[in-house]
Amino acid sequence: MIRVVLADDQSLVRAGFRALLDAQPDITVAGEAADGEEALRLIRELRPDVVLMDIRMPALDGLAATRRVTEDPDLADVKVVMLTTFELDEYVFEAIRSGASGFLVKDTEPDELLRAVRAVVDGDALLSPGVTRRLIAEFAARSKEPAAAGVLSELTEREREVMALVGLGLTNEEIARRLVVSPLTAKTHVSRTMVKLGARDRAQLVVLAYESGLVRPGWLG
Repeated sequence: MIRVVLADDQSLVRAGFRALLDAQPDITVAGEAADGEEALRLIRELRPDVVLMDIRMPALDGLAATRRVTEDPDLADVKVVMLTTFELDEYVFEAIRSGASGFLVKDTEPDELLRAVRAVVDGDALLSPGVTRRLIAEFAARSKEPAAAGVLSELTEREREVMALVGLGLTNEEIARRLVVSPLTAKTHVSRTMVKLGARDRAQLVVLAYESGLVRPGWLG
C-alpha cells in the first residue's frame, strides 16, 4: 500500500486529492497538513512513501519543508512531489535541485496524478517528455553552478548513454527499446548510475545530465 501525505493550505484541494487517492486499491492518504510545519511533523511521524507538497503555504513554505525532508537521512525513502498552480513556477527549479522527485500542476488530470504517485514510488520516470522535461531543461540552462566535468568519470560508456536517455525523459521501457535490452537491464543501469553519482532519485539524475553537459537543453537525442 502506497501511503501519501497531502500538504496544501487549501482544504478543497486536499479533499479532492484525498477522494481520488483513497478510491485506489493500492493508495491511501495517511495524513493531511495545511502548512509546512505541520507537514514536517506528519512526515516524521508517519514516514509516508510520497508527499504531495504545495509550494506556497503559511508558517513554512513547501520549498523550505522539502529541503528539510531531503536533507534528513532518516527520511531518505520519502519522495516529495511539488504541487504548483503554474507550469513554470520559479520555485520549482530550486525544489527539484533540493531533492524533490518532480512536480505536478494542481489541475492535472486524475490519471496523471495517480501515475505520478505510483511512478515516484517505483523510482520510474515522473520526469517524462512534456512540461516537466522543459522545466528541467530551462532550470539546467539557468544554473550558475554547473557540475564539474569529472562528474561522469565513474560511469561506463553504457551508463552515460543510459543517463542521457533519462535526461531526455525516457522511461525504463523506452530506454530498453532504444538500446535493445530488457527493461530489467535498463532499470539496473539507471540504478547503478544513480548510486555512482549519489543521486537521490531520477529527478536529480536528470538535473545532473543537463548540468554535466551530457544532455543540452533542446537536444532531442
